[in-house]
Amino acid sequence: MIQTWIFKDQDRISGFKITGHADSGEYGRDIVCAAVSVLSINTVNSIEQITKIMPLVDSDDDNGGFLSVNVPESADADANRQAQVLLEALELGLTDISKSYKEYLVMN
Repeated sequence: MIQTWIFKDQDRISGFKITGHADSGEYGRDIVCAAVSVLSINTVNSIEQITKIMPLVDSDDDNGGFLSVNVPESADADANRQAQVLLEALELGLTDISKSYKEYLVMN
C-alpha cells in the first residue's frame, strides 16, 4: 500500500512524503503506482522548472517506494504562489486516486 503525507505550515504546503508500493497490478502494469509516480515526479520537476525553487528531494532510487520532498520558501512571492498551486494540484490528484483506489493508496 502507498501512504502519502502532505506537510503544511499554517496555510502553506511545505512538502510531501510518499512511501510503499501499491501492488495493484503486476510490475510494470500497476496503474496506481504509475499515477502516483507521474503526479509526484511531475510536481517536483514543475516546481523546479516553473518557479526556479529547488526542492530538497530524498528518494530510494534503487528500490523505489520512497520519496520525500521539502519545498523551501523563495524570496520571490510569485514563485511561492506558483509552487503552492502545483502542490495543491498534487494533493487534489492524490486525494482523487485515494478515493477510487482506497485499498492501494492512503492519505495520512
